[in-house]
Amino acid sequence: MLEVAAEPTRRRLLQLLAPGERTVTQLASQFTVTRSAISQHLGMLAEAGLVTARKQGRERYYRLDERGVLRLRALMESFWSDELDRLVADAAHYPPSQGDCAMPFEKAVVVPLDPTSTFALITQPDRLRRWMAVAARIELRTGGAYRWTVTPGHSAAGTVIDVDPGKRVVFTWGWEDHGDPPPGGSTVTITLTPVDGGTEVRLVHDGLTAQQAARHAKGWNHFLDRLVVAGQRGDAGPDEWAAAPDPLDELSCAEATLAVLQHVLRGIGASDLTRQTPCTEYDVSQLADHLLRSLAIIGAAAGAQLAPRDVDAPLETQVADAAQAVMEAWRRRGLAGTVELNSNQVPATVPVGILCLEFLVHAWDFAIATGSQVIASEPVSEYVLAVAGKVITPATRNSAGFAAPAAVGSFAPVLDRLIAFTGRQPTAGHVSAT
Repeated sequence: MLEVAAEPTRRRLLQLLAPGERTVTQLASQFTVTRSAISQHLGMLAEAGLVTARKQGRERYYRLDERGVLRLRALMESFWSDELDRLVADAAHYPPSQGDCAMPFEKAVVVPLDPTSTFALITQPDRLRRWMAVAARIELRTGGAYRWTVTPGHSAAGTVIDVDPGKRVVFTWGWEDHGDPPPGGSTVTITLTPVDGGTEVRLVHDGLTAQQAARHAKGWNHFLDRLVVAGQRGDAGPDEWAAAPDPLDELSCAEATLAVLQHVLRGIGASDLTRQTPCTEYDVSQLADHLLRSLAIIGAAAGAQLAPRDVDAPLETQVADAAQAVMEAWRRRGLAGTVELNSNQVPATVPVGILCLEFLVHAWDFAIATGSQVIASEPVSEYVLAVAGKVITPATRNSAGFAAPAAVGSFAPVLDRLIAFTGRQPTAGHVSAT
């Protein structure tokens, strides 16, 4: 009850209801958020027993619940009587910047697109992957959940508070895995305004401490610059922040190689689907089918629930949607213990390591088939080469469909050595390590 009443909008609603009964319309007129957002806040107050509602015609009337307000008062008095002395004593031991909220971080950039297209860039998963996220899902409605893997090993999550398509979106913000702040621990408001030359995107991030604000300022400056580039070119290109996770493990490597793969797939159109890949049994479309089957099998080992495949969607979207569900399931499960894979019990690191290998090697296959470039960092390529040495053993090479290793110089780039180890012949001009 205390948490519900403490939120600023709901606290203001309680104040507005103090004089007597009010309609949702009357209450919403006192706020800048939408009527539906106010209704959601009122619903939470009702669930907490702080307000009651009655319906008359098309309007719903709200008033304070006297018993609930008395319970809230008792809780607050109890809380402060127990905690105030301790808080005063502890305050002397905190560094000055840790407990104090900073001024909100605020930045505006101009994206050279109309508001509708700009809004899609900041809210649609396939657009977010072009400048900010390795993987993304979002329910674009008030109360909807979202989760964005911003860089390998770092996922932001929260709830949509308010959305006005083409104009504004507000959502809570925080980081998974004991993040600072945790999910729901701060609020981001993005407002779009038509201006000469495109759309002004104004981002305000509040609820942060001074230390949190400093870290997030660096991040938002980086990604808002990439947003402008995405508006100019359609894609900001590979993100250097996603290229070489530190530390590297199977999960962060899989997310990094997924980013590499998605960048290649993004350039594939319908006319490319029948092109032959270096895998003699697969054209581009068939290799995508193979990759999606692998994702389903490896995802099932972690309990992933994949949505039905949308065969009409772009190839990058099909793979990204499946991979997002698989990686999220593996993040929940973790790498401890064993799992069942193809009726065998194997260490949990094995299937995720296979994902790293498939993502990077098949990115190369797709790139060769379509004349594009693979951009992979040396640390990630080294890691996948080490994984390949464990997965592709002399005993399993033939049964797994790998040819004998191709000849390659000992000083060849690490990605060339990985490709050669899988039995493929490296081709100059299509591989880049950073």
